[in-house]
Amino acid sequence: MILSSNLFTDLPGRLPDELVTTLLETAGVRIERIVSNGHASPEDFWYDQEQHEWVMVLRGAARLRMKDEEQPIEMKPGDFVNIPAHTKHRVECTDPDEPTIWLAVYYGD
Repeated sequence: MILSSNLFTDLPGRLPDELVTTLLETAGVRIERIVSNGHASPEDFWYDQEQHEWVMVLRGAARLRMKDEEQPIEMKPGDFVNIPAHTKHRVECTDPDEPTIWLAVYYGD
């Protein structure tokens, strides 16, 4: 199967919620485009995922917080982070003035 598209097309204006689009999914890997616009995780919410997550900011900016780390991770275009499975983390903020476009790859078990 050949897939072809562009990660920067079909970007909506204002979003009430983050927009998550699955680009590819196989037995061991899922690739998503995530579009945020001033979104953040709820105050007391922490992601605790079964799979590892490699995530990159393609456009915009974001701040991630790992539960057991003192300093947040500031992300701008080109920055990426690999988050091991069951590492509790949250999105503290994303750019409110322009869409933040993420590329997320979930892998492993």
